[in-house]
Amino acid sequence: MLVAERYDRIVQWVNERGSIRVTELSELCQVTEETIRRDLDRLESAGRLRRSHGGAVSVKDQQPEIPFFEREVTNAEEKKRIAQAALQRIQPNDRIILDASTTAWYMACMMPDIPLTVLTNSIKVATELSSKEKIQVISTGGILASKSLSFVGPLTERTLEAYHVDTAFISCKGIRLDRGLSESNELQAMVKRTMISISDQVIVLADSSKFGIQAFTRVGALQQASEIITDSGLAEDILTELQEQGIPTTMV
Repeated sequence: MLVAERYDRIVQWVNERGSIRVTELSELCQVTEETIRRDLDRLESAGRLRRSHGGAVSVKDQQPEIPFFEREVTNAEEKKRIAQAALQRIQPNDRIILDASTTAWYMACMMPDIPLTVLTNSIKVATELSSKEKIQVISTGGILASKSLSFVGPLTERTLEAYHVDTAFISCKGIRLDRGLSESNELQAMVKRTMISISDQVIVLADSSKFGIQAFTRVGALQQASEIITDSGLAEDILTELQEQGIPTTMV
């Protein structure tokens, strides 16, 4: 296979699958993983894909993120009630993750100054917690997603993988009973998959407008959630189905 043909094949596979790992590309192309990594660097420089931790993701048909200031005022009262309920799940000396959602930011705003370790990829969350002396904040760093004021990409994922936490508090763009949690783009989804993988329990913070929505990239199955906290607007049939699936759901 010529180099140019290999480049075209790699981009084709990435676009078809949304993401693919270096090890798989190495087998498909019958070249070393180091060669694939160099290929991905060149293809990223050409704007044909985006590097991720251990592989690459498609830049085709990625859905734009909604700016933080817009999300901040959308269903704000419901998100504040969800955040307040989520705080009841935290004990002194816990190690937790707060993602870059507006609900997690509301949690940070309401957080009492107690001994905690908070790992976050959110600039807003880190800034809000900076004035609380007893809370140790660990920021992931990474590529800055300017609309969400969050860090994404390989460095973010590697930083997360260095830790283990008691509880991850995450939100998402959409929840479907048959497809699970989803996000607007692959980079955000991969960060949240990593957050889930390093946590003993995962509490999903989602107002009722998120249910029935299928965003671009799947994050994970609903069964990965230890609990869902939502608002009182959740449809009765959805609540019944969640209960039948054995997923604890709290409405506030």
